[in-house]
Amino acid sequence: MIFRNEFDTVRAMSTDWRHIWQTIRDWDAEGRKMVLATVVKTWGSSPRPVGSHLIIDADGHMEGSVSGGCVDGVVVTTAHDCLKSGKGELLKFEVATDQAWEVGLSCGGEVHILVEPITGIKEKAATLLDGDPNITRELKSDTEIAPGKYFIHEYKPALKMIVVGAVHISQGLVSMAKTLGIDVTLIDPRTAYASDERFPGTTFLTDWPDEAIEKIGINSSTAIVTLSHDPKIDDPALELAMRSDAFYIAALGSRKTQQQRRIRLRDKGFSKAEIGRIHGPAGLDIGSLEPAEIALSILAELVSVRRAENIKGIA
Repeated sequence: MIFRNEFDTVRAMSTDWRHIWQTIRDWDAEGRKMVLATVVKTWGSSPRPVGSHLIIDADGHMEGSVSGGCVDGVVVTTAHDCLKSGKGELLKFEVATDQAWEVGLSCGGEVHILVEPITGIKEKAATLLDGDPNITRELKSDTEIAPGKYFIHEYKPALKMIVVGAVHISQGLVSMAKTLGIDVTLIDPRTAYASDERFPGTTFLTDWPDEAIEKIGINSSTAIVTLSHDPKIDDPALELAMRSDAFYIAALGSRKTQQQRRIRLRDKGFSKAEIGRIHGPAGLDIGSLEPAEIALSILAELVSVRRAENIKGIA
């Protein structure tokens, strides 16, 4: 997501906003009245990033989190007051205040949380959840965070990973990625590799990578990882990835293999900058040897790149 306020522009990655808004839609269908709490500003040791959501209904049921638990109690109390008054409220917890010690920010930090009743739920949920999943959508808060100023949410597409090559490393990578809430599609034209037993519950395409990726689509929330170690399979995927908005591109292979790949791509007309987008060998250097360890290193690098991108978005 991208969030703007009167002071700055903050980019924050969230993989769970679809779950939150689907829950809001479901609860609304049950006739529940709800309040949405959103982290709109942080500093220091705040346990949750800007854009984190917590929903609370009139009976005290909750979903999501705006802290590690340290301020949620105060937010819930405020939520009930907001339901009664029909008005939103901006909560500010700072380390210098007595309240900060009470809610657990004694180690140093600041968090501002906007708490407001949710209006127009059907329209807002439809705006966010329906239609093209590759499109960024925007909502404005109903409550001012300063005179004449509102909090604007740009909900980016859900995080997804395209894995090319149904090899042993892919098994661990797909499983771990799902744990992180990443939507995974596995591509391998070698039909013998397409097995529900090897990849249970995984979306599997047996088209050639360039054809499959065209079907899936690439956006700024897409990661593409090639693992087949076969240039006929990996290169077409990388060629599409380099000239796309994908935030993370990685390719398995030794340094010698990477060098040979760079020569092939250069000969096809790709620039040094485009080829430089490929992380290869894929993954952080953590001394990994086993397939699951390599998968872990790739996901660690993906998260590192994603978070670094968010930090660069602060202006």
